Amino acid sequence: MDFGKSRIDPLFNSIFYPTLLSMVFASLFTVADGIFVGQGVGSNALAAINIVSPLFLITTGIALMFGAGVSVVASIHLSQNNHKAANINITQAFEVATLLMVVIAMAVYFFRIPFLRLLGCSDALLPLCQNYLLPILPGCICIVIQIIGTFVIRLDGSPKFAALTEILPGLLNIFLDWLFVFPMQLGIAGSAIASSISCVVAAGMVAWYMFFHSQSVKICRLKFNLTSFYLTVRNVGYMVRSGSSSMLGELAMSMMLLAGNYVFIRELGEDGVAAFSVACYLYPIVFMVNNSVAQSAQPIISFNYGAGNRYRVQRAFRVSLSYATICGVLTTTFLTLCTKPLVGLFLQAGTNAYEIALGGLPLFAYSAIFFAMNVAIIGYYQATEQNTRATLCMLFRGLIFLVPAFILMPEFIFPQGMWLAVPVTECITLGVILLTNKHIISR
Repeated sequence: MDFGKSRIDPLFNSIFYPTLLSMVFASLFTVADGIFVGQGVGSNALAAINIVSPLFLITTGIALMFGAGVSVVASIHLSQNNHKAANINITQAFEVATLLMVVIAMAVYFFRIPFLRLLGCSDALLPLCQNYLLPILPGCICIVIQIIGTFVIRLDGSPKFAALTEILPGLLNIFLDWLFVFPMQLGIAGSAIASSISCVVAAGMVAWYMFFHSQSVKICRLKFNLTSFYLTVRNVGYMVRSGSSSMLGELAMSMMLLAGNYVFIRELGEDGVAAFSVACYLYPIVFMVNNSVAQSAQPIISFNYGAGNRYRVQRAFRVSLSYATICGVLTTTFLTLCTKPLVGLFLQAGTNAYEIALGGLPLFAYSAIFFAMNVAIIGYYQATEQNTRATLCMLFRGLIFLVPAFILMPEFIFPQGMWLAVPVTECITLGVILLTNKHIISR
């Protein structure tokens, strides 16, 4: 792929469609857990996974921060024909992110009870949460390798193989979920084991590609001395600044889970959390579909930004914004029209949790339209090193507007306000972006 000379539209499409396919399978990776656990174990088990889910989002946030960050930095180096610097940055991203996740996994293991209490776990859900948490920790470490790998492999010009690192483990996860939950009757722990095995396979595929099949980017040997340590800290800081908004995007989802879990369990009990978990399981579809647009545009925008080609940067952004809008509308339409069968995948018809989810999911679905445009714009900021703007936008939608919305809206309209908190947050964030950057659409 020639990021600097190929026509933007076909170049974007050649990255977007494999990336979209891989993101959909990454969503199914999560959704499969919910379907098999909800049908095979029960609504309390579904609620328990929803309690633990912020750990996944923290893990994914770290991976996206390093993956997006190194992709931006390495793209700029490659546009300047500095392959050595790009390879060093990529190696540092893999090593530092993996080490960080190992430390976090060990801390969660040794302090699992306080950690689960912090996530809002009730006494009734505590045993189930522990049964799920412990087997999933090894998988969390491998998720970091997998996600960073997809960014690097796309940058290397192999979006189809990057897609395979999501698709094949996703299919394996679905099969193992069924095997461990139903025939083998391992319950919620079986679902966690299935996920961890799939993550190990994905990380293995990334490792195989990087060591034996990569073309323009390579894993290199790092020196172990004081100067090398200083350069690693400097480079990691650069990556973190470039990719921090991606991590904040995942932390925004974590905050949505935390705030939502607290509000739903306070107002509607365990059935409320189980109903809310259906939306949380489907939200990764919204996230992944629209994030695929931003991730497809990022290497094109970053490469041409580094090369100083302003026209190609603007053209790639316009294409990504158009695709994001279309994806947002289609996702909202799908979730709205298919509410009943979607809820039925997770919960038994006629139960209280089923009825709560049936009434709330169509309201929640409107978040997809505004979320899609927000992600495309924030992705553009990130790809062009406008890190402060990207970070502020993520803080708006993940903390500044979201928490007050969850607290205040149920006071005015109950129970619909709990479901509308996320759509309202995304809508307000988009409004702030457009008001403070009126030129953004004209690009």
